[in-house]
Amino acid sequence: MVTVTSSVTSAETGVHAQTAASGVANTNTRRVKERMSPAAKREERTGWLFMLPFVLLFLLVFIIPIIYAIYSSFFQQVATGGGAYGGGELVNKFVGLENFRYVITSGAFWAGMGRVLLYTLIQVPIMIISALVLAMLIDSLIVKHVSGFRLGYFLPYAIPGVIASIIWVYLYNGQISPIVKGLAALGINVDFFANNVVLASMVNITTWTFTGYNMLIFLSALQAIPHELYEAARIDGANGWQVAMKVKLPNVRGAALLAMLLSIVGTIQLFNEPQVMQTADPAISSSYTPMMMAFNTSRGFLTPKGDGPANAIAIVMAVIAGLLAMIYAFVERKVNES
Repeated sequence: MVTVTSSVTSAETGVHAQTAASGVANTNTRRVKERMSPAAKREERTGWLFMLPFVLLFLLVFIIPIIYAIYSSFFQQVATGGGAYGGGELVNKFVGLENFRYVITSGAFWAGMGRVLLYTLIQVPIMIISALVLAMLIDSLIVKHVSGFRLGYFLPYAIPGVIASIIWVYLYNGQISPIVKGLAALGINVDFFANNVVLASMVNITTWTFTGYNMLIFLSALQAIPHELYEAARIDGANGWQVAMKVKLPNVRGAALLAMLLSIVGTIQLFNEPQVMQTADPAISSSYTPMMMAFNTSRGFLTPKGDGPANAIAIVMAVIAGLLAMIYAFVERKVNES
């Protein structure tokens, strides 16, 4: 009995001590704030004022549109009145989860999703490997005038995606393309808009545009590696190839994870390339990719039409992109742990 009483008393004493310590800490914090000089208070207010524009813009262009998209995804535009001859006024009607049911059960949506996943499986590895190879070449002692190469590889990313797609549509056009005509002169006839080639044509556009951007991510990671590791490897007798494989590659895994995640999320949103190429290839439908499907649904070219179904498509795509990114991050972590 004495032991139990002693234990309870000790526990109560510990709780009281923690409470007293917390109270003292809060009191000290209040005293520090009360003792803040007018200049310090003015600096604190100035900091909040400098941050206010960013917070307002972040809410305006990011948080509020997301909230509105989720809200409007529960509505559809329906016609009211009009009598026996139809017509009437379009009003937003609450339909609950009907828009999401339409997306999940839509064959066109999943067909477009299949194209996007195939596109991702082809494009992302090619782009990441190309970016890593270019970054390692520029970081090596072989290449001179590094700034010129770095700028040259990055320039395609500076071109807006729509403009890049327009340029490549011109280069794919069999009637005016110097590439197609040059290959035809060699006896090689290529149709870049053929059903079994058009997806590869889109892969080429995206790879050309974003390889330089990902190269800079890898190059930054390579240049952050301590030079002592290189010196230690060379002292141990490692050659250039062994330094690249044993020192450089293991130290860019974090950059590779970042580049892969950004690429997966980006390719899931494939839109510019097929939307522009549709002007030269009518075989590309309005629902060729989920993002095209959402865009054309909002414009009223697909049924059901309106912002509600379009936002439902976008939300489902956001969830799928998030799940794919989480799965990749989980697999990458397990591989690194093993």
